[in-house]
Amino acid sequence: MQELLGRLTALDPAASQSLRVIACFDELIAGDVGVHGLLSAAAALSGRPVGLIRGRVVTRIDPRGEPLESSLPPAHVHRVFDDVAVWIEDAADDTTDLDAIILERLALALLIRLDTKRTSTVPPRDMSVLLDRSTPGIDRREVAARLGLAANGRFRVVAAPLFATWTHHPRGPEDVVATPFGPVHAAVVAIDATPVASPLGIGSIAAIDDIDRSFRTAMIALRLHGGSSDGPSRADDLGGLAEMLADLPDDRREDGDQAAVELVTLHKWGASTIDALVRAGSLREAARIAGVHHSTMTDRTEIITATLGFDPMSGIGRTRLGLAFLRWRLRTSRVLEFTPAS
Repeated sequence: MQELLGRLTALDPAASQSLRVIACFDELIAGDVGVHGLLSAAAALSGRPVGLIRGRVVTRIDPRGEPLESSLPPAHVHRVFDDVAVWIEDAADDTTDLDAIILERLALALLIRLDTKRTSTVPPRDMSVLLDRSTPGIDRREVAARLGLAANGRFRVVAAPLFATWTHHPRGPEDVVATPFGPVHAAVVAIDATPVASPLGIGSIAAIDDIDRSFRTAMIALRLHGGSSDGPSRADDLGGLAEMLADLPDDRREDGDQAAVELVTLHKWGASTIDALVRAGSLREAARIAGVHHSTMTDRTEIITATLGFDPMSGIGRTRLGLAFLRWRLRTSRVLEFTPAS
């Protein structure tokens, strides 16, 4: 499927996007992803909220997987069962061909997931158990053995959106895994493996007993991915920051530094200037990275300093700014949202 997607991208971008949607829902069905995960995936693929009505209960999910307030369904919905229907919200009230495919595959996935004839709950799949932080060590080692992973081996976990395009597919156990940010394609690979996908996050090296740490850092790397044209994003490039970020909650908006960074990013030049300051060792180097005159960078830095309340060019100041900026990037990341071809 991935090879076919690669060939079709050059020949017919629209067709390749349609196949990516189909492949995405095939993986979601195979992974027995829950209703919320299915709706989140559909919303991310369409870039708009998706609604579900079951009986009299309405559920609405935005493209980031967050629940929205309930509201009446639109006049036209895609029926799954007699009392179950789904829709994609669109202010323009016109459904594209890609939307139609998303709705069709979502309905199929829900038809399978909500089938009342299923007599037993599907047990958690091995990959999900392996990468779950709460899994006891003995259970993790048993799962690793079933997956063919050496008990004394060291590995990396890689993570990619279900719609990612692979140019070098990983060798190793892989599956769809649910995360708070939506379902992802996760694989356990050798530490020297060179998988390539767009986008892709590559986790830190870990033994079986703490393989969940590699997965969590892979998710950090993925969410910090710069864009579809960039190569894989590596947790190793962040050093210990990747693990620290993986352990910090995403919703601490009351953090003063992060709130100040958010104010700075309201300026058109804010994010790029902070990025340059974090990467540079001096204002002159930051100006070069940002592609602006030294005096312009000086003026911007004065505004940033006043907003932050500390000097971003001092040792501890740069650390504070860098951490707050990374957390802002994580919170505003759109890498797991599908962008249809234009």
